[in-house]
Amino acid sequence: MVRSELANSGAAPKIPRPATLRESVFEAILELIINGSLSPGRHLAESDLAELLGVSRQPVREALQMLNGEGWVDLRPGHGAFVHAPTVQEADQLLAVRSLLETESARLAALNREADGVARLRELCARGLSALEADDIETSVAANSDLHALVTELSGNKVLAELASQVSRRVRWYHTPVARQRGRASWEEHELLIDAIEAGDETRAAQIMRDHTEHTRSSYLDQRTSQPDGADEPEAPATRRRRPRSLSPS
Repeated sequence: MVRSELANSGAAPKIPRPATLRESVFEAILELIINGSLSPGRHLAESDLAELLGVSRQPVREALQMLNGEGWVDLRPGHGAFVHAPTVQEADQLLAVRSLLETESARLAALNREADGVARLRELCARGLSALEADDIETSVAANSDLHALVTELSGNKVLAELASQVSRRVRWYHTPVARQRGRASWEEHELLIDAIEAGDETRAAQIMRDHTEHTRSSYLDQRTSQPDGADEPEAPATRRRRPRSLSPS
């Protein structure tokens, strides 16, 4: 009786569920895709991934199915799994949505500014700039992602934060190839954004974020369109050749 009452009232506590091996492998492969270790179009051999991650092929196979379901991996019958190669249109649409979400996040962050939040933003900005100067692009990109996530958190709008988090990983994927190209300019824009948030200037904060996200979007699209023809095509699957039979008796 008590159990049913608690369940109906929604008061039953939720017990944290430990990640399964399949989920851990999923996260590991996804991180390799996002940071560029596994490039778009790359063939993903189950045996190679299993050896790399120190697991059997079964959780790798299951993780690839999950990645396929979320659009990170393409499964091709007879050929295997390949890292998804996003089209220019696909990337453009996602980066456009990101611009809308984060522009509003910046505006609300300026309205709801707090000294502690501003200090955390400045710390992330300093960390990202230091990493860039050390040519540590992976750390710089991670700091960039954390800074944008914090701006959304400081907006105080939980729905907005949830929507932004859904696109943040793909944004990091698209940002990584142009992080070095954007260079110091990106972090100078971050500094201006933080100044506007600290000043409570919602209009300026929104405009700076809009311009900032559009600069990243333009840089990514310019890079893609400047690639030679065929650069976006996935790697062709290796052709398996049969070993010729020996003519001599075995």
